[in-house]
Amino acid sequence: MRILAIESSCDESAAAVYETGRGLLAHEVFSQIDLHQIYGGVVPELASRDHVQRLLPIVERVLAQAAGEDSAAKIDGIAYTAGPGLIGALLTGAALARSLAQAWGVPTIGVHHLEGHLLAPLLEPEPPPYPHVALLVSGGHTMLIECAGIGRYTLLGETRDDAAGEAFDKSAKLLGLPYPGGPHLARLAERGRAKRHEFPRPMLDRPGLEFSFSGLKTAVLHAVRALPAEVVDQERADIAHALQEAVVDTLVAKSLCAMSATGLDALVVSGGVSANRRLRERLDAAAARVGVRVYYPRLEFCTDNAAMIAVAGEARLSAGERDGLGIRARAQWPLDTLRPPGQQREAGYREQVKQEF
Repeated sequence: MRILAIESSCDESAAAVYETGRGLLAHEVFSQIDLHQIYGGVVPELASRDHVQRLLPIVERVLAQAAGEDSAAKIDGIAYTAGPGLIGALLTGAALARSLAQAWGVPTIGVHHLEGHLLAPLLEPEPPPYPHVALLVSGGHTMLIECAGIGRYTLLGETRDDAAGEAFDKSAKLLGLPYPGGPHLARLAERGRAKRHEFPRPMLDRPGLEFSFSGLKTAVLHAVRALPAEVVDQERADIAHALQEAVVDTLVAKSLCAMSATGLDALVVSGGVSANRRLRERLDAAAARVGVRVYYPRLEFCTDNAAMIAVAGEARLSAGERDGLGIRARAQWPLDTLRPPGQQREAGYREQVKQEF
């Protein structure tokens, strides 16, 4: 089965073509960073308008790239991100997917964005085994999940307030760094000096696998306010270093607690923050000491992309799942409402919506 996938949940426009047995044939991502940078964050209306302009040309390019010499190869189904995300942005991708599906006479499936992140490591030559624990750290989510298989997810713990990515981005803004702040903060932290600031390691003094990062943002705010009027880059780097160490310490400690609680020996780390070099270094070292193998998606698949949506969509379309004629787009969509491929039908989706509203 050859799948076209479309991703438009936030500020990346992306498309990919994936085929059962052959894997990823083509993918492309366009980032809206330049569009939103002057505002210091994503402007939903601008994001939606840009998706309208970008998505169809991207789809045309990946289809041409995937066809190659086999120009007669057709698409057997379309997967698109149905949520969670910015509702206007989601609707642009969903409308395009449904329109193409209607024109081509092929089925569609709305994919859970976070399930896409969980399945991104399946694109690698050595995919993780099931069952495993997943640390999902994207811009708006920090979660520990026990994954028994595709669609078989048990939430072990999540953040009570800000996610780790939000702590990075908001702190970066306090430090005067450009949007998106997380990568800039990580680069600045590499020049920071250790032990110049001591920030809290939230939720490590109590049992459980939940997170809380809003207090770190407040600690950074106080540290920035205490700086002299003439701030030098080294002092900003020291704060960035202390913040990154606090976030990484927390993520590593909680991940190891989850491995101990479940008795599993495979850990998947995915989402935008999984690209953080310091987090990977510390997790690899800590996991090796306790006999845990860590799996990551390659860097280009850590942030939002359509390749991961294609993997999730192929699994569900191949199992016979189909959307009805309606367009699926949901700003919020609890991960624990998902079911294994073949068990989640359109009727079940409608019942979930009724329960939420």
